[in-house]
Amino acid sequence: MSDIIHLLPDSVANQIAAGEVIQRPASVLKELVENAIDAGATVIQILIKDAGRTLIQISDNGKGMSETDARIAFERHATSKIKDANDLFSISTMGFRGEALASIAAIAQVELRTRREEDELGTLIEIAGSRLFKQEVVQCNRGTMFQVKNLFFNVPARRRFLKSDNVEKNHLLQEFYRIVLVYPNIEFSFFDGDNEIFRLPESNIKVRIDNVFGGQKKKLNQQLLGIETDTNLVKIKGYVGRPEFAQKQAHQYFFVNGRYMRHPYFHKAVILAYNQLIQPTDNPAYFICFEVDPQTIDINIHPTKTEIKFENEQAIWSILSASIKESLGKFNILPSIDFENEGAIDIPLQRENLNIQPPKVSFNPSYNPFGTTTYKRPQMEWEELYRGFEQSKEETLTATIFPSKMNDDKADTGEYFQLKNKYIITSVKSGMLMIDQRRAHIRILFDQFLNEIENKKGNSQQLIFPETFRLMPEDRLFLEQIKEELTFVGFDFEVDEDQQYQIKGIPSQLKSTSSIQSLLNDIIERVKNSTGDAREIIIDKISLSLAENMAIQYVQSLSKDEMRDLVERLFACPSHNHTPDGKLIMTILTQDEIQERFK
Repeated sequence: MSDIIHLLPDSVANQIAAGEVIQRPASVLKELVENAIDAGATVIQILIKDAGRTLIQISDNGKGMSETDARIAFERHATSKIKDANDLFSISTMGFRGEALASIAAIAQVELRTRREEDELGTLIEIAGSRLFKQEVVQCNRGTMFQVKNLFFNVPARRRFLKSDNVEKNHLLQEFYRIVLVYPNIEFSFFDGDNEIFRLPESNIKVRIDNVFGGQKKKLNQQLLGIETDTNLVKIKGYVGRPEFAQKQAHQYFFVNGRYMRHPYFHKAVILAYNQLIQPTDNPAYFICFEVDPQTIDINIHPTKTEIKFENEQAIWSILSASIKESLGKFNILPSIDFENEGAIDIPLQRENLNIQPPKVSFNPSYNPFGTTTYKRPQMEWEELYRGFEQSKEETLTATIFPSKMNDDKADTGEYFQLKNKYIITSVKSGMLMIDQRRAHIRILFDQFLNEIENKKGNSQQLIFPETFRLMPEDRLFLEQIKEELTFVGFDFEVDEDQQYQIKGIPSQLKSTSSIQSLLNDIIERVKNSTGDAREIIIDKISLSLAENMAIQYVQSLSKDEMRDLVERLFACPSHNHTPDGKLIMTILTQDEIQERFK
C-alpha cells in the first residue's frame, strides 16, 4: 500500500491560512494598517473601491523595506516582530505571526511599492494567488504602499459569501475606528473612491473621539467623563459617558497596549458601575485603554487577536470598577456625603441695596362667621348618574359577556373597558377578550406603512423649520440604501454640502419632531442588523420601526370610541393575533374558565 500522507502545496496551505486570517475586506484593512503602525508610520492613508472588493490601498510613511525584505515578507511565518518562542510572551507589536501578507497574497492580486529612507530607489512586487509575477526597482516615496485588488478572485465561493457593499463598508469603518481611536498620535485619512470620508489630524484621545463621532452627537466632549488610574498591575486611562446620555446603541471600546479587544468580563464591571443610574435597556459609552506588562497577557489565542487573556483579570476588574465609580462620584453623578459640612446651618448671603418690605396681611372686615349666607348647594341630577343601570343584571351580563351577535374571534360592537390603561376588554361568543392596546396599534400601523411603501402612497406633513442632524459615515450608507422606502411613507429630506441631513417633511402620523433622529437611527440599526439584504426584509424593518415609534403607549387613556375604532381596525388586518415580531396581541378568557373561578 502506498503512503497516503503528503505535504500540501504552498498555494493550498496559504488559502487555508487565509480562511482564518482574511474573512472579508475589513480583515485586509486591519492587517495592513497594523503593519504600517508597527513600521513607525506617522501618516496613513486608506483608499477603498467597491467596499474593498475591487481595491484596498494602504499608504504610509513608515521605515519601508529593503528589496530582500519585501520579497520574503510574503512567505508564511516571515516576520520582523519576533525571533524565538520566548518573544511570544512579551509581544508589544500589533502583528507577529507572519501570516497576514501570505494569506492576502493567496486570495488577491497584490502590488507592493516600498522604499527605505537610506535607499535612492524602491522595490515593486506584484504577486497573485501566491505566485510572484514581477519584482523590479522603481522610483517611489519613502514608506510602503499596498494595493490589494480583486479580493477572493480565485476563491469564488468565498466572494459570494460577502454581504452587500453597505454592510462591507460598515465592517471596514468599524475596523478603522478600532485603530484610529487608540493611535491619536498618527494622522489618518480614509477615502471611498473619490470621496473623503475622514481626515483625522494628530491629536489626543479626547479630540480624536470627537473627530470620529462628534459629527453624530452634538457637544460630545460634554458627554464624557475622564478616568485615570495608575497601579503596579495596570494603568487605566480613557473616558466614560455620563449616565444621562446612555442609549441602546452606544460606542464601547476596550484597548490593551494599543490593541482593540473584546472583554465581556470587563464590560460587566463597567455596566455594574452604572447600576441604578441608567435604564436596564440602555448602555453607557466608554473608551478605555489598559496598559499592562506584555508578559501578563496572552494575545495568541485567536487569529484576529481581539480575545485577550489576562493573568490578573480579577484584580484588574476591581480596579476598573473603582476607577469608574470614582469618576462618576467626582462629577457628582453618584451621591456623596460631605462629613465636614454635615449638620451645618445654611447662612444666606447678604445682599446689598435690597429694599426689604414688611409682610402685609389682608382681611375682610365685613366677614361674619355666625351670620347668614346666601350660598346654596347646587342640585345634583342623581337620576342621570344611574341611567343605564336600570336594565336587569341578566340583561347586562348578556350584553357584555355573552352577546349573540359575535363570532368566536370578533369583538362585540357594544361595551369596551380599559384595564390599567394597557388592555382593552370586551366580550366574544366564547368568553371575554383581552387586547394589548399598544401591540394592537403596532400591528395596525405596521400593515399601514407596509401598504404605503408597496403602493408609494404615504402622506407627508411639511415642516415650517427643517430639522438638521448628522449621521456617522456607515449610517449614511444605510440611509441612502433605504431612502426611497422612507420617501414612500412621508419622509422628505436632502443632504447639504456639509453632509448634514435636512428633514423637510415627516410622516403624517408622526406627532412630534423631537424623535426624528432617534427614529431614523432605530430604522438604520434594524436594517444594519438584518440577516439578509432582500428588499422585503428592509421594508419590514422600516415599517416595524415606524409602527413602534408612533403606536400609543400603555399609559394612554382611551375613550370608548377610540377603543372601538382600534379593535375594528385590528380585526381588519390580515393577521391580528400577533405583532410583526411575533408577540401575542390578544387572549380569550373562556366562559368555562370564568365559571370555574366562581365554583
